[in-house]
Amino acid sequence: MQKRSFLPVLIWLVFVTYMSLNGGVQLPKMNLISADKLGHAAAYAVMVWLLLAGFEKAKNRPTTRGEQVLAFIAVSGYGAFMEWVQGTFFPNRFFEFDDMLANSAGAFLAIMLFRFWHKLRADQVAN
Repeated sequence: MQKRSFLPVLIWLVFVTYMSLNGGVQLPKMNLISADKLGHAAAYAVMVWLLLAGFEKAKNRPTTRGEQVLAFIAVSGYGAFMEWVQGTFFPNRFFEFDDMLANSAGAFLAIMLFRFWHKLRADQVAN
């Protein structure tokens, strides 16, 4: 497996980790449709997309459903872990359940878009 295939997702992971741990002071609030939640969803969607692209480049074939599920679990789990780290070790940061939902929603959306993108590419090749 080509390790360089995963360099983009590793760089993105470091960026998301930095942003998660060095953001400004936030107050907890339950608002599922906000710029903050859309930002969480987008960041974790990009992470899943880059991870799936890394799988494909490394293995030189489309990802399997199992790999897609693994990507969802890994990225959503990482999002939950980051929320726990924020709430446990950073006094001005909070554990937010709705951020975890936004992270997982973004991860799921990326998988659906990745599948749709592959279907469109396959249909273009067939025509």
